Amino acid sequence: MSENNYYKILGVDKNASESEIKKAYRKLAMKYHPDRTKGDKSAEEMFKKISEAYAVLSDKEKRKQYDAFGASGFRQRYSQEDIFRNVNFSDIFREFGFDDTSFANIFMGGAGRGRKFGFSFGGDPFTAYTAGQRAPIKGSDLVYELPLTLEEVLHGTSKTIALEQGAQQKKINVKIPKGMVTGKKLRLAGKGQPGAFGGPPGDLYIQAKVLDDPVFSRVDHDLYIDREIKLAEALLGTQIQVPTVDGKDLNLKIPPGTQHHTKMRLRGYGLPEMKKGHRGDLYVRILVKMPKRLNKRQKALIQELAETGL
Repeated sequence: MSENNYYKILGVDKNASESEIKKAYRKLAMKYHPDRTKGDKSAEEMFKKISEAYAVLSDKEKRKQYDAFGASGFRQRYSQEDIFRNVNFSDIFREFGFDDTSFANIFMGGAGRGRKFGFSFGGDPFTAYTAGQRAPIKGSDLVYELPLTLEEVLHGTSKTIALEQGAQQKKINVKIPKGMVTGKKLRLAGKGQPGAFGGPPGDLYIQAKVLDDPVFSRVDHDLYIDREIKLAEALLGTQIQVPTVDGKDLNLKIPPGTQHHTKMRLRGYGLPEMKKGHRGDLYVRILVKMPKRLNKRQKALIQELAETGL
């Protein structure tokens, strides 16, 4: 099924409550129900769309992921099967006078007893139903984006995260290893959404996101820091102190004639790599400060230097 704006499909505001979402779905389901539209293909497609929208927005975790990542990002995390998993349409359709068999017939095309239902949303879990029996379905995998500071990436850390699972909040303690930079993942088997009909739970993936640092910038496991020197220091050479993410101060020798934007490497003072142990490097970018104004003596000296061909 094509990507859609689920709020717009149900005609509700993005801040709509659970009861408002359910009420909107009931109203639209009555309007586009196949038994009411009798062969109208456009109504049938609309019925599928509103059912998909309700399946996402009625689930707290799916709705949170949809709001955070948008339709495109959500589709990368949830398959069609995941979208409909654990959604209870039966209670709503019983209000319309349908039992479970009628409900299955609506979504599966009226398959006979003992066969798999043939109507498909495009790979949804309803095809796992049979008359009188439902196959175990594995729960959805979850992705949790965890913000980390450079210090936490350097040393590793322990975090307690809270997951919304239905109406409950579940807390999980996670040990974060050294070197877990943005994009790296940890897999926690069996910590995802519960399975349906006796199926196993899904997995939980902890995905790191390294926070911006006021001192250092980062590219993969290498760190970068800017240090400013005076024009005379660039010409004659000097020595500067450079802080590291470890909290140390290193002495760095600046050779005479150093150019603006020269990049100097301090090997092994970057961030560690997961599992490998060795560390990236720290790069010091030298910025030569040009004076905006010269006093009379400075101007005279510069003119004298200019006469020497400098």
